[in-house]
Parts: sequence; structure tokens; C-alpha cells
Amino acid sequence: VQLQASGGGLVQAGGSLRLSCAASTRTFFNYSIGWFRQAPGEEREFVAAVSWSGRANYYADSLKGRCTISRDNANNTVYLQMNSLKPEDTGVYYCAAAHSRHFSLVRKAYRYWGQGTQLTVSS
Repeated sequence: VQLQASGGGLVQAGGSLRLSCAASTRTFFNYSIGWFRQAPGEEREFVAAVSWSGRANYYADSLKGRCTISRDNANNTVYLQMNSLKPEDTGVYYCAAAHSRHFSLVRKAYRYWGQGTQLTVSS
């Protein structure tokens, strides 16, 4: 599975952005998808995850109420809508796929990773 993350950019604090993750597989519905982010000098951390159907999801505490993860299985794409952005949201955002219908919050559960997309939130 190859993943392509896109949609990052420079946004002012309080703004919104939608990240996309496109997957190259005919069996996208067999994969749960997670988003992780990494700030300079920091560990890569969990952001959000969605199950194969899109009906189950989970968010990091720091992002609850500010972001929504969704997926379009017909187009092999997962989206991460982020609102009320803060400077501390700055980092490289990675999408990852696990060959499981149920998502995980653990980084090592995800075998396939995209290249990352940079999000910078200015104050």
C-alpha cells in the first residue's frame, strides 16, 4: 500500500485546513487509517484514527472537538479536517495504514506510511 498525504501549508492561528491521504490499493476497505504528527525535536505522536468503515474513530485529547477524520472508500481517501488551529499544531503530518478493520492508537501497529505533509500554524 502506498499512501500520499497532502493538504498541508501555512495557516494563521484560528484557521482551518483539510489534510488528505490517498491510498493505492484495491482493498482500501481492509485498512484502518491513522494520522500522526511530528514536531521538530519531538516524537511522532498520534492524532486521529478511523476504522475501515468510517463509523468508528478516535482523537488525541489535544485535538478533540477541533478535528474530524473521515474516509471515502470509493475514492481510497481519508481526510482530516482541522479547525481552530493553534501554533502547537505545527508539524509534519503523516497518514498510516494498518491491515486491520479496527484502528489502533499505537504507531507500531501501522505498517504503511505516507511521506508526510508540513503544517505550520503562525501566531
